[in-house]
Amino acid sequence: MSQPDLITLKGVTAIGYHGVFAHEKRDGQPFITDAVLHLNVGAAAATDDLALTVNYGAVAETIVSMVTGEAFDLIETLSVRMAEKILADYPVLEAVEVTVHKPKAPIQVPFGDVSITIFRSRENVCAA
Repeated sequence: MSQPDLITLKGVTAIGYHGVFAHEKRDGQPFITDAVLHLNVGAAAATDDLALTVNYGAVAETIVSMVTGEAFDLIETLSVRMAEKILADYPVLEAVEVTVHKPKAPIQVPFGDVSITIFRSRENVCAA
């Protein structure tokens, strides 16, 4: 298989209510998401047709709706569900990599960021 083309969204930000602690579910905090979309853009580039690629604006809206939607205890759960939804919604994708950052996580020592990165491809979703 050849190296796929990549569309990358970085820094999609929304307030979510994910976390184990009651104050996280009550007060919310920012979640920052990056998504790398793996696909072949050759047909879209040759025809200049958006329908043959991925509308990254719509992907950004999906990310925001998931961050602001159902609250989960773990960002692992949010990340996996987000990756699986994006892959399901866009059949042209070969794979997706989603990184969810939780920069205001309730950690009692100085830190810069906490994040989780999930990679899902058509192969490992079908096998699951």
